[in-house]
Amino acid sequence: MTALPALPVVVVTAPACHFCEEATEHLAEVAARHPLDLREVEITSPEGARLVAEHRPALNPLVLVDGQFFSAGRLPRRKLDALLRQREAQAGAGGAEAVVTRGR
Repeated sequence: MTALPALPVVVVTAPACHFCEEATEHLAEVAARHPLDLREVEITSPEGARLVAEHRPALNPLVLVDGQFFSAGRLPRRKLDALLRQREAQAGAGGAEAVVTRGR
């Protein structure tokens, strides 16, 4: 089975935001075990302002996974774990299917 490509994760953070600190710390830990392309963007940057205007989060941080809204506020760790497990299962199933297809 081939390795999964890195999953792009963008965290839009604000100053003095404890949810932002918790999210970035936890995502860094997750990135040590799963292929994540983790990027932190300040809310005051042009990109951060654009993402906030586009997604309109009620709380910080705004977390995007693969360019799509994932969460705002406290990072939902179980939801993240479920997403990563599902992604790995799909990759495993796809890899197995590819092997079977080549055998035909």
